[in-house]
Amino acid sequence: MQMVKLVHASKQTLRFDFLVTGIFVHRRISIPKLAGSYREQEPLPSSIYVPYSQLQLRKLLELQVISFLHGCTNINQIKQVHALLFRKDLHQCCYVVTKLIRMLTKLEVQMDSYPRLVFRQVKHPNPFLWTALIRGYALQGPFSESVRLYNCMRKEGIGPVSFTFSALFKACGSVLDVTLGTQIHAQTIWIGGFASDLYVGNTMIDMYIKCGLLDYGRKVFDEMTERDVISWTELIVAYARTGDMKSAGDLFDGLPMKDMVAWTAMVTGYAQNAMPRKALEVFEQMQDAGIEVDEVTLVGVISACAQLGASKYANWIRNIAENSKFRPANNVVVGSALIDMYSKCGNVEDAYKVFERMEERNVFSYSSMIVGFAMHGRAHAAIELFFEMLKTDTKPNHVTFIGVLTACSHAGMVDKGRQLFATMEKCYGVSPNVDHYACMVDLLGRAGLFEEALQLVETMPMEPNGGVWGALLGASNIHGNPDVAEIAASHLFEFEPDSIGNYILLSNTYASAGRWSDVSRVRKLMREKKLKKNPGCSWVEAKKGVIHEFFAGDMTHPESSQIKKALEDLIERLKAVGYQPNLSSVPYDVTDDQKRRVLMTHSEKLALAYGLLSTDAGSTIKIMKNIRICEDCHIVMCAASKVTGRKIVVRDNMRFHHFLNGTCSCGNFW
Repeated sequence: MQMVKLVHASKQTLRFDFLVTGIFVHRRISIPKLAGSYREQEPLPSSIYVPYSQLQLRKLLELQVISFLHGCTNINQIKQVHALLFRKDLHQCCYVVTKLIRMLTKLEVQMDSYPRLVFRQVKHPNPFLWTALIRGYALQGPFSESVRLYNCMRKEGIGPVSFTFSALFKACGSVLDVTLGTQIHAQTIWIGGFASDLYVGNTMIDMYIKCGLLDYGRKVFDEMTERDVISWTELIVAYARTGDMKSAGDLFDGLPMKDMVAWTAMVTGYAQNAMPRKALEVFEQMQDAGIEVDEVTLVGVISACAQLGASKYANWIRNIAENSKFRPANNVVVGSALIDMYSKCGNVEDAYKVFERMEERNVFSYSSMIVGFAMHGRAHAAIELFFEMLKTDTKPNHVTFIGVLTACSHAGMVDKGRQLFATMEKCYGVSPNVDHYACMVDLLGRAGLFEEALQLVETMPMEPNGGVWGALLGASNIHGNPDVAEIAASHLFEFEPDSIGNYILLSNTYASAGRWSDVSRVRKLMREKKLKKNPGCSWVEAKKGVIHEFFAGDMTHPESSQIKKALEDLIERLKAVGYQPNLSSVPYDVTDDQKRRVLMTHSEKLALAYGLLSTDAGSTIKIMKNIRICEDCHIVMCAASKVTGRKIVVRDNMRFHHFLNGTCSCGNFW
């Protein structure tokens, strides 16, 4: 028996210090009142010896060795601890050796070498030691060895534990082997005792989700006798990824205790599925519930606000970010997201203020700001910032060049765009991909250089995709070139046979050229394919940040009569300064009077009239639109900004237009 020295004594408790391999361990024990040779009134001797069991000392030693293992950061340190195991006769202790193999796995030591040798030296490995090796192969591969080890363990008569199955299920999910996953699922049932295991159930759900069998994962969830927030959140995230936000919402509503991860899954799910209003609504509920936000939550709700384009929400979310642990000045991810948000909300100046205050900037923050300048038509600012970035030794990436090439395209800077495109790989090590070629085709096409654009498409080192042909079709529509439009559309119909936008652009190009028989042919094709046109939609931010939505030709707004009167009055004022409706903006073979009536109910005009009615004089009117602004509406916005003295900002699906004093930031080049 080990003897230890008494260093202190009181009436009922003795404190002992044990020196175990150089570490003092304090233990308090209660003892009965002393009798016999020691009476209560007599002082205790200065030192006595009390027996302490070998089993207790061994357990203390095991704990200390495991503590040493957890502190190891390299293989040499682990080898020193391994040597200690032999000196202290712990090399057959499954508990300690299991921890040793797990640490070797954590340090990514190849399983076939050191860990496998350690395992073989243990005469009677228990289920946890087997599982440590199975888990190592499941993480590192080959996965087949994990399965072989599991079979060996079963042949040895060793029963698996929950960690065994969780390791195997994770591996099945990683390699997308659902066939083996279902076999292991059957093992949990055949062996028994795992149906109610929470950890096994959660990893099984995860496996089925990763293998694309969401319904199977849901069935496992429904049959689980115990669930935790992970069980619910796994399915919520999976439904969100498939776009089934109704199922995600139903699960979320049924979740008894909602943590930050579950709330974040709903916010980001709605944002990623183009449901920004719902994302903001859930985020507001999250705030009311007093749930702390993290970086992912903030980026998700910032993305939703960027989609909606509403300044009211932008400032609210920025204040939340400023008061969190992820202040945009210190957090490059949140800061970059805010730059993108303000840019898409029409406040490129506020975006630049966020950028300026960032203490750390990387290629993502620079690229976000460059893209922001580009979408607002501030090409010179975008290119200037690009060269400023180069001075900081920040290397541009693919997104950076998409930003500068887009800036050149929107401003008609053909020579600058050619120069930047030519130096991408040679000077900056960024190999042009298909998106960069699409930017160049857009640049050349917008400038009317169709021959050069077609030559670039034909000599591309990769196969042109829908983005390349779409850029050419869009440019053909701008310049009314039906011949090039036919070439681009024929390829697009192969890439995107059910994308109605391509048919509409081709039809509109034919209409602008007066080729009405071709217009009829394209529309007949659309009817045969049962394609329905998405109606033009615009939304405007009224007082207190309230968003009002308008559809083309829809006069169901509660204030429709006032809107119609305000729009008619505005058009009369514009006619007095020379406005004439651009009838070619109506791609239908109808009378001129009918074309004028169609133009009067374009969604952006309805939004403009309501903005004039519902906002204070002198304030900026901000309009968002789901498709490209037509030429007639662009003329109206320009003229309206002059006669009303108001700044009007329109965001269509291509870019921002800033109208002020009768001119647009695009310089009529869009």
